[in-house]
Amino acid sequence: MVEALKRMLALALFLALSGCGYNAIQAADERTTSAWSEVVNQYQRRADLIPNLVNTVKGFADQEREVLTAVTEARARASQIQVNPGDPASLKAFEESQAQMTGALSRLLVTVENYPQLKSDANFRDLQAQLEGTENRITVARKRYIEAVEAYNLLIRQIPSNLTAMIFGYDRKPNFTVENEQAIRSAPTVDFGRTAPAQ
Repeated sequence: MVEALKRMLALALFLALSGCGYNAIQAADERTTSAWSEVVNQYQRRADLIPNLVNTVKGFADQEREVLTAVTEARARASQIQVNPGDPASLKAFEESQAQMTGALSRLLVTVENYPQLKSDANFRDLQAQLEGTENRITVARKRYIEAVEAYNLLIRQIPSNLTAMIFGYDRKPNFTVENEQAIRSAPTVDFGRTAPAQ
């Protein structure tokens, strides 16, 4: 009799849990973790390319020490950030460090324009192509993470999954943000040097 009661309780628990969204929350949580791992993987790929890029540029443009130092320091800062994608402050610090790295790399690539020999060097062209490809991969990985977080956050807000999420302590996950959201809301001003006609 006791065994039959245990089996019935187990069956009732199984049926209750299967309809409450618990498994769906687990799957969505794992998708966000996997998507985040890919984001970190692509940022690491970019960080791994930087020493080779800096050394190649250094061989041609050693006098650009300030730009090369800025790239190296930005890489060091970015690699020291320990990020928890579930923590908004940690995610923001990660985003800021990666933005600094992007800015330093952009300045380096602008500096390269002054060195035609460097631009024609096969190693530099290969590294530049790998860097461009990595930037594209970062964009794709971030998009997939954003979509995974959106699906997860939506799931834990829908009935009956929201009750399960509340019981088991699943909270909304923060997502990537734009550093200066207000700035991108207004259209850019384009001025080709012409004066506006008097009104």
